[in-house]
Amino acid sequence: MSKRANPTLVGSFVFGALALAVIATLLLTGGELFQKRRQHVMYFEGAVHGLQVGAPVVFLGVQVGAVKKIEIGLEEQGRRFVVPVTIEVAHSVVRSGAGEQIDLRDRAVIRQLVDRGLRGRLRLQSLLTGQLYIEMDFFPDRPVRFVSVDPDVSEIPTVRGTVEEITKRLDSFAADKFLADLSSISDSINKIVSSPAANNLAQRLDATLRHLESLAQKLDAQGGPVLEAMRGDLAEARKTLVAVQGALSRVEAAADRIGALASPDADAVKNLAAASRELERASRALRDLAEEDSPTVQNLNRALRETSKAARSLRALVETLEQQPESLVRGKRTPEGQ
Repeated sequence: MSKRANPTLVGSFVFGALALAVIATLLLTGGELFQKRRQHVMYFEGAVHGLQVGAPVVFLGVQVGAVKKIEIGLEEQGRRFVVPVTIEVAHSVVRSGAGEQIDLRDRAVIRQLVDRGLRGRLRLQSLLTGQLYIEMDFFPDRPVRFVSVDPDVSEIPTVRGTVEEITKRLDSFAADKFLADLSSISDSINKIVSSPAANNLAQRLDATLRHLESLAQKLDAQGGPVLEAMRGDLAEARKTLVAVQGALSRVEAAADRIGALASPDADAVKNLAAASRELERASRALRDLAEEDSPTVQNLNRALRETSKAARSLRALVETLEQQPESLVRGKRTPEGQ
């Protein structure tokens, strides 16, 4: 007869297995099982080939969520089809410079970021597979356009991505006109190449090259004497320049000596000033010795007046030399307009 199993042992085993399963689930999900997730909606124009449910949502290069649902919607205002994509943002906290935490799950935070230029766009994830992902970034220069009229929907505006821009340009590219222009250019090139002028072009180029070679040979033959003559002329010019520099230095030295001689502190200028003062004193003494009505006095007065004039001229000369010491060499400067 077989032994009956212990119910307590079996129950403990089952409970332990369930506990291990719960712990393994928590470890595999990274603790995100009990985190509250928020959903936002983005409306894209045109097809979204390559975007799949579960594709990453990246904000400034960091994955903050994933695509939860992709649908086809009809815009009520323009009566055109759009693709609403629902994204689910997990617990992703942005820390500001002041240490404040910004939760991207909060609708108010998202609306503030939208006012600052937050937009969503499609980006190519792999060139080989053509898979797309959603990137959220700031484009303050792009106008904001909301599609949903439901106030309960947290909408993030979108802009055209690189793939959409290329697709739109390729769709609007006038391939027929481009091919027609290319064919016209090809015909023009064929006409130019097959023309008689083009056939003679090689001969003309050959003749031009021969003339250039002949000219180069003549320059090589005649260039030596010309260069030698130029070297001789340069040597003579250098000697002349050295002589001119020596003459200029001597003239400067002479000008310095003349300036020192005509300086107000020079002995010659001081002697002339002293002589002027002595003559003035002598004229005053002679004027006091005689009467005013005698011929001698009149003659003396006349002589004194002449002497005074001479004294004034000497004084003017002294003042001129004091003010313009270079006038001994260059002459007295006269005021403009006289």
